[in-house]
Amino acid sequence: MAAGRTVRRLLGAVLLALAAGATACSSGEGPAPAPVPEPAPAPRPSEGGTMPAAERRETVILAGGCFWGMEELLRAIPGVLETEVGYSGGTVPDATYEIVKKGKSGHAEAVRVVFDPARLPFEDLLGWFFRMHDPTTLDRQGNDVGTQYRSAIFCTNGGQRAAAERVKAAVDRSGKWRKPIVTRIEEAGPWYPAEEYHQDYLRKNPGGYTCHWIRD
Repeated sequence: MAAGRTVRRLLGAVLLALAAGATACSSGEGPAPAPVPEPAPAPRPSEGGTMPAAERRETVILAGGCFWGMEELLRAIPGVLETEVGYSGGTVPDATYEIVKKGKSGHAEAVRVVFDPARLPFEDLLGWFFRMHDPTTLDRQGNDVGTQYRSAIFCTNGGQRAAAERVKAAVDRSGKWRKPIVTRIEEAGPWYPAEEYHQDYLRKNPGGYTCHWIRD
């Protein structure tokens, strides 16, 4: 009997100790157990039963006046993955803003656009391009005058060039613009990124200068 009472007392002490330990953990007085990370969800098939396609990337360089406003509008288009402002189409190596602004190097202020053609077909991107600037003003956009402000599409492959010619002709025929389209379609050459203070300019300087907007 005495032995039985001793065992019961020991069991009671153990249970009290366990209860006290549980209270300390839940009240934050002791180290809480590390959470078990949940597994990442598996990709889900689309409604048609196929897995989503991997992101595709294609690049084109677009010029249509001061690159500040162009970049701000282009980056907002669904399917555009990256934008970078810089200089293209010239003959002088290592172009900089100080060189290009003189209008003698042959470069245009431009935006290098990386996009997903599965989400944004190239022709649709050009449709936006022809709406965000005036493609009928030769070497000029708004108050900015000079060959560096010309309208141009610098293509990175033959398919882009053929598509650009088609879209340009369609815009010309549409009568949207009273004057002929003067946008030049060229093969992309060396690309020179602009100085850091030009990158994302209107995000860094809200309300800064732009002469670009989306026309109906």
